Amino acid sequence: MKRKILVGNWKMNKTMKEAIEFANALKDKSIEVEKENIILGIAPSYLCLPIVQKLGGSLITYAQNVHYEESGAFTGEVSIPMLEEIGVSASLIGHSERRTYFKETNETCNLKLKALEKHDMNAIYCVGETLKEYEEDKTKSVIKKQVLKGLEGLSEEYISELTIAYEPVWSIGTGKNASKEIASDICKYIVDVIADKYGDEVASGVYVLYGGSVKPNNIKEYLDDEHIDGALVGGASLKPESFIEMIENIRG
Repeated sequence: MKRKILVGNWKMNKTMKEAIEFANALKDKSIEVEKENIILGIAPSYLCLPIVQKLGGSLITYAQNVHYEESGAFTGEVSIPMLEEIGVSASLIGHSERRTYFKETNETCNLKLKALEKHDMNAIYCVGETLKEYEEDKTKSVIKKQVLKGLEGLSEEYISELTIAYEPVWSIGTGKNASKEIASDICKYIVDVIADKYGDEVASGVYVLYGGSVKPNNIKEYLDDEHIDGALVGGASLKPESFIEMIENIRG
């Protein structure tokens, strides 16, 4: 039986002072559930990574993004060796906001995933369709392309340890969420796409999360589904009490 995963993505929120307060509030809870079938993580801003890494107990610390080059003239970017130096061993890749606002493509996501594999770092690879694509019934064709292009050239061993997050763009920060039936169907489809390309054994190791207006009052409904292995949560992860409530609802 797979463990359930809950990862909070803070996006461009929280000062270092606020991150300290959050980490201190979550430390005991993260340690408490460590022996249960629940994996907890937080993706803070770059400035707050060392804080969560140091004070967050058993929380896994994720970068929100990485650059695929080791170093160079890439103003404003952060490299994998920089993250390694502070003990960060995982990153989000291809979040819908990176794709939408910063023109991230499947090809650049692929370069980043290859760089992470080279450094033995884990990833949560995000995929999802826009509202226009959803309304035109292109969801599965979009998801298939994102998955196959993103994973191209990665080893089967690395793919089998990946986490993929299905985040329909039309539900990110809008208050709208895909029904459990839609989320379940697409999460299962992602595994099927990987199985068709790389085999059932590889696909069986992949964790698939749902993200999109997940809150304490609906997280259990999603995570009780056999095809949804966890949740990538935005706004509802910003307050310690909300995050703790989601943990308790998963446990219950």
